[in-house]
Amino acid sequence: MRQVIIIGSGPAGFTAAIYAARANLNPVLVASSVEVGGELMKTTEVENFPGFPEGIQGPDLMAKMQEQAEKFGTEVLYDDVTELELDGEIKKVTLGSGTVLEASSVIYATGSAYRTLGIPGEERLSGHGVSWCATCDGFFFRERTIAVVGGGDSAMEEATFLTKFASKVYIIHRKDSLRASKIMQERAFANDKIEFIWNSAVEEVLGDDATNGVRLRNTVDGTTTDLPVDGLFIAIGNDPRTHLVHGKLDLTAEGTIWVDGRTSRTSVPGVFAAGDVIDPTYRQAITAAGSGTVAALDVEHFLAALSDGTSAESVLV
Repeated sequence: MRQVIIIGSGPAGFTAAIYAARANLNPVLVASSVEVGGELMKTTEVENFPGFPEGIQGPDLMAKMQEQAEKFGTEVLYDDVTELELDGEIKKVTLGSGTVLEASSVIYATGSAYRTLGIPGEERLSGHGVSWCATCDGFFFRERTIAVVGGGDSAMEEATFLTKFASKVYIIHRKDSLRASKIMQERAFANDKIEFIWNSAVEEVLGDDATNGVRLRNTVDGTTTDLPVDGLFIAIGNDPRTHLVHGKLDLTAEGTIWVDGRTSRTSVPGVFAAGDVIDPTYRQAITAAGSGTVAALDVEHFLAALSDGTSAESVLV
């Protein structure tokens, strides 16, 4: 039986693995059979992760995290989790291969997925003008013209933030009114760099090697027009990857996994969560990595208490 199983291979998962391995907990990390590395695998240049002043490609950063975790003894499995049994002192993790792993503790770090438009050019130009994170990529659009899709608080916040860099920001919304809070709307309306395009849906992202425009469809009369832009930021929400723990762990109103204060403790003893799957607000690689650290330290304390004869249900980290 294992001491700890880590589910997820983003910054939270691999950072938790580094700390757990260095604590001689011999972690096994279930990475996925197809998407190892999380959302950073879809990112090109990362300039805001400490320690890389010249920037680093997202896939390269994740490869280094994995290399560091394995250096200290983490076992990485390229498989998918299909079922979890989290009650009781022995946690069971079933993989797609049929293998059942058992451990005294689990760190759940599956991250979240940005909602996509599902239109031509979106996936192909991801990282080449198409982005889901203004904080991550806004710097690359200095004095450029960009568009933001969405009508909620996130879209208003992204657009307002992007005016620090861009010369012009369009907000494209499929209706003629916003669902964003009044204060967020007022900030966007008051910004001279922001222009609203109402009753419009993005049908296609245009460009060969880089984004150079979007094709819009008017939702009232069905006409189409092309809008020249250098970038498209999609701000229509994100979904924490919690499908495996529905009915097993408590969730928050935002749909993220509930944790106890600043700890990583979930509603089930011996189960810990970290990264974007607990974070509805920041969703940055560095905050996810810090959260992974917390989870590994919490697990270390939890297992130490178990070894002293304390039951899982009564362990307080």
